[in-house]
Amino acid sequence: MIAAHVHDALRQVRELKLRVLDSQMFTGYSGRVRAVGGVAALLGAEVMNRPGFPATGRAHLIGWGLVLLVAVVANYAALIVWFVTTSGPHRDMRRLMPTVDALPPLAVGAILSLVLLRHGLIDLLPGTWMCLYGLTNLASRRVLPKAIWLVGLYYVVCGVVLFVTPGFTFTNPWPMGIAFCVGEVVGGFIFHRNRVPNGSIQSFVAGREQS
Repeated sequence: MIAAHVHDALRQVRELKLRVLDSQMFTGYSGRVRAVGGVAALLGAEVMNRPGFPATGRAHLIGWGLVLLVAVVANYAALIVWFVTTSGPHRDMRRLMPTVDALPPLAVGAILSLVLLRHGLIDLLPGTWMCLYGLTNLASRRVLPKAIWLVGLYYVVCGVVLFVTPGFTFTNPWPMGIAFCVGEVVGGFIFHRNRVPNGSIQSFVAGREQS
């Protein structure tokens, strides 16, 4: 009898813990769309590497700007679709706060980019972008799948490598194209594996326990 009560109490504690995790975990990002952004980065590098593409910093800056625009529009469109199609208590504006938390490091990245451009330090842009994007992933690790911190660390390491690599130039698109392709595909895989319909961690765990 006592063992049964203890077992029931442990089950209730597990359910309470799952409810807390469910309220904290953000599942609005689409893994597939994030992976598409990585493929777009690789395709962008391929286009910018072609002989007919102008080998100027301005042209490459515009090229990467277009890649960024495609990724941002695709990801936020998927986010809006997720929010609109979510029903019940999960459809709450407060659940979009993780997207707001990601804005400060991205805003700092934009400001630093303008400063570097103003001083003619365009070759430092890729490393700066990777490091700050990595910090954005690391800052969101408590509301996103835990494995996302590895992606954040990967981007920071890639950024540092570009900073210390002699002879690296902004007009060489391959290092950034490959780095972002790998990072976004892996990040997309992590999101896809951890995304549960309606953001329900409980239903995922319940299904595992029943199997």
